[in-house]
Amino acid sequence: MIDRSIVFTVGAALISLLVILELVRRRRLSEEYSLLWLGTAVVMLILGLWRDLLHSLAALVGIYDPSNLLFLLAAFFMLFIQLYFSTVITRLTQESKESAQQIARLRFELEQLRGQQIDDENNQADQSADVDH
Repeated sequence: MIDRSIVFTVGAALISLLVILELVRRRRLSEEYSLLWLGTAVVMLILGLWRDLLHSLAALVGIYDPSNLLFLLAAFFMLFIQLYFSTVITRLTQESKESAQQIARLRFELEQLRGQQIDDENNQADQSADVDH
């Protein structure tokens, strides 16, 4: 008899694989980030299908029910993915901050140059008016 946890795990892994591939195909998920999700789904699929490996790993770790090991591994993968995305978000936040600072500096310099140009034009107009009189 097939264990329901096997059916659930394999089904969830296959659905995950299909959803991830569809997101990549539609360009809603970049290939770089899809590798983490694909790796998670493939590991879950392997452990769901290869029950002896799952039982051996569960016994090695000291977990009584092998399906609990699957959920523990899924939780670890999710934590790893969240850590990775946190580092990406931190890098993007820093880059955005630096870009905003550069834009503000360029705007300031542009305003100074425009002010200088207006002053120069006013001085030239005053000099022309003085020469005409």
